[in-house]
Amino acid sequence: MKWINLGFLLALGSAASVVTAQLAVQPAPVSVDCNNGQSLNVALSKLDKKTPNTVLVNGTCTEYVQVFGFENLMLKGLTGATLLQPLTGAGNLFNSLLLIESSRSVTVQGFTIQADTVTVPAIGIGHGSSDIRLRSLTVVGGTEGILVFENSQVSVAYVTGQDPGYTPLGVYDLSDVHVERSLFQNTSGALWHAGIDLGASHVTIYGTTISNMQVGMNAANGSTIDVQTFDTYYPFGGPSDVTIESPAGTNYNGVNVDSRSALNILAAKLVINKPGQTWGGTTAGLLLSDGSNLNAATGNLSITGSHGQGIMVLNNSHATVGSVTVSGSSHGGLVAANLSSIDVTVASGLSTVGGNSVDLFCDSASWITGSANISGVPVTQCSNLLAAETALLP
Repeated sequence: MKWINLGFLLALGSAASVVTAQLAVQPAPVSVDCNNGQSLNVALSKLDKKTPNTVLVNGTCTEYVQVFGFENLMLKGLTGATLLQPLTGAGNLFNSLLLIESSRSVTVQGFTIQADTVTVPAIGIGHGSSDIRLRSLTVVGGTEGILVFENSQVSVAYVTGQDPGYTPLGVYDLSDVHVERSLFQNTSGALWHAGIDLGASHVTIYGTTISNMQVGMNAANGSTIDVQTFDTYYPFGGPSDVTIESPAGTNYNGVNVDSRSALNILAAKLVINKPGQTWGGTTAGLLLSDGSNLNAATGNLSITGSHGQGIMVLNNSHATVGSVTVSGSSHGGLVAANLSSIDVTVASGLSTVGGNSVDLFCDSASWITGSANISGVPVTQCSNLLAAETALLP
C-alpha cells in the first residue's frame, strides 16, 4: 500500500488556488475608441486603481486626462492614437493635458500628444510619482512638453518633443529622470527655448539629440546632469552620443551649469556643434558659473566651431577636462575668470585645444593647470598657467 501525504496534497491544492486566483484577477485589456465618442477619462474612472490594467486607445481623444493614484497601469495608443487639448479651459492652474499624480509603475506608449504653448504642459508628472515610463511618444507644444515635479521619477525613451512654449522636458523639485534614444527639437529656432531645464533635480542622458535650442541643457539650483549610458530599461547598444546642434544659428549655450550645479560626462559622449553667438561674451559650448563643476576627466567631450567661447568657467567654478576636443571657437577655447579654475588632466590622454582665437585664457584671479597635457602649442593669454596639474608641492 502506498501512503499519500495528505498535508502535501492540501498544500499543493492551496498553492494552485492562489495561482488560479492571481490569474483570475488579471483583467482583460480595456478598449477605448475616441473616434466613436468614447472617453479615456470615463474608462479610467471605472478601473480598480490598485489592480494591473491595460487600456488600449484608438483615435483622437480631445480631453484633459487625469491619472491619479494608479499602480501598474498601461496606456497604450494604437496606430494613430492622439491626445488633443480641448478648446475649453484646463480647469485649474496646475493641470496638464495628461496629468499623472501620486502614481506608480505607469507606462504611456504610442501616442501623439499635442497642446498649445501658452496654457498647460502637454504631460505633467508629479506628487511623488515613481516608475513612470514614457515610450514612443510624439509630444508637440505645451508650455513645457513634459513637466516632472515634486520628487517624481520618470523614464523617457524613444520620445520626440518639439516646439514647446519653453522646454520639451522640465525637471524640478528633487525629481529624477532617465532619458535615452530621444529627440528634442525647436523646428523654427525661434527664441527662447531650452532643450532640457532642471531645477534642484537630476537627469541621466545618452543617445539623444537636442536641436535648435537657445540653451541645449540648463541646470540650476544644485542640479546634476550625468551624460552616461545605462541599461535599466533597454539593453544597451548603438550610438550613445548626446548631440547638441543649432542649424538655425540661434544657440547661446550648449550647456549652462549654474548655481552650484554639476555636469558629469562619463561613459557617453557629449558633442556640441557650432554653439554660441559671434559677439562672444558668455555665449559658449559649456558655461559654468556660481560655484558649479564640470567633470570631463574621461574625455568624451567635443566642442567644435563655437561662434562664442568653447568652455567658459566663471564665478568660483571649476572644470576638470581630459582628452577633450575644443576647436574652432571664434573667441576663447578654455576660459577661466572670476576666481575660477580649469584643470587639464592626462588621466585619459592628451586634450586637443587648438584653432581657437585664443586657446587658453584666464584673468588675474583664475588658473588653468595641466597645460602640458594639451597637444600642440596652444595660443595663451593666461598669467596663471601651470604646465603641471598642481603647483609644486612640498
